[in-house]
Amino acid sequence: MRIVRLNQQSRTDLLSSLLKRDPNHYTEYEATVQEIIDDVRVNRDAAVFSYTSRFDHAQISAENVRVTESEIEEALSATDPALLEVIRQSLANIRSYHEKQKRNSWFDSRPDGTILGQKITPLVSVGVYVPGGKAAYPSTVLMNIIPAEVAGVPRIVMVTPPGKDGRVNPVTLAAAHLAGATEVYKVGGAQAIAALAFGTESIPRVDKIVGPGNIFVAMAKKAVYGHVSIDSVAGPSEILVLADETANPRYVAADLLSQAEHDELASAILVTTSMELAEAVSAQADRFIEQLSRKDILKKSLENYGYILVADTMEDAIAAANEIASEHLEIVTRNPFEVMTKIQNAGAIFMGEYSSEPLGDYYAGPNHVLPTNGTARFFSPLGVDDYIKKSSIIYYSREALLAAHKDIEAFAEAEGLTAHANSIRVRFEEES
Repeated sequence: MRIVRLNQQSRTDLLSSLLKRDPNHYTEYEATVQEIIDDVRVNRDAAVFSYTSRFDHAQISAENVRVTESEIEEALSATDPALLEVIRQSLANIRSYHEKQKRNSWFDSRPDGTILGQKITPLVSVGVYVPGGKAAYPSTVLMNIIPAEVAGVPRIVMVTPPGKDGRVNPVTLAAAHLAGATEVYKVGGAQAIAALAFGTESIPRVDKIVGPGNIFVAMAKKAVYGHVSIDSVAGPSEILVLADETANPRYVAADLLSQAEHDELASAILVTTSMELAEAVSAQADRFIEQLSRKDILKKSLENYGYILVADTMEDAIAAANEIASEHLEIVTRNPFEVMTKIQNAGAIFMGEYSSEPLGDYYAGPNHVLPTNGTARFFSPLGVDDYIKKSSIIYYSREALLAAHKDIEAFAEAEGLTAHANSIRVRFEEES
């Protein structure tokens, strides 16, 4: 891995490099994605099934697009019982964590005759996109569905590309069933996003779409935003390890590579105050790469977006971490809890040498759907709040409005909105 001294120029160059990974920069896909969306919006099922045949080489129709109960039973039987038990334990951890995020409606009744409050209502329907085909992503299934189930969403729809045999990966399907999906459809790509956003004869529309996907899925979610809500336009995965001389270079190298193996656009960055650690991590990463199955992806990822930044002080290292605002941030220092208090921008923070990033991906409980590409500066991890909506509650008695009506009328007239003022004034005409 390349080793660079951390200074203002290297920080600027790094941020400029990382920005190239932003899905919003891939404008060359917009026209193709929009064409698919428009086709599905007009031709509905016919377009969805045509694209599924074209891209996934699967023959799907109105008769088999929705997963049946018998297919779910087959998937459960086909999944290794030991893996099912792991999924159940992970599910329990994720549900327990998200249960603590639940909010209640509240009302504040005052002696002056006013009641103000906030009503919490779960969304009626959400669509969860899960990548599919040959791959299985049960962790993605759990992380997207469980918060919706905890929030009380009554209709949780999962879409995922089928294999060439027209079937959903059994592990993915088993996880969806255990997590609480109410419907599963065999469709993927931009056409699946369009179907969820606008509805077809076979796939009723939803109110919000969540879940990761390739660049076509990301651009499709961006294109339908406004017709439905979305969680985010997710970018490639990334990790930043903040470490001092006490860190174990073997652990740090392993953790950096755990994200670099996702794809060639993944980012793996070490920021450290120790040149000795930097050199040891670089050497260890090279050794690991030769042992790991995705070595070609790892090499390309590190060549593109792998960095080891050596800072003069921990304060400089922390400042760089806050500026980069990484999706995953590991703190491997003498006192990680103290460092954590100075972190402002990160999707998920892992503290200590035994809290490696895959712990969060699969098992600990906090959500692994996280803000990427520096958006941790203003976005949060996926959670229960993403599956609810809030309504303001306002009640004034006649006496309460009487005490305030002249102030409201003056405010409205100052803005030139005389009908606003009149709406209040007419209620007290007899007292003029």
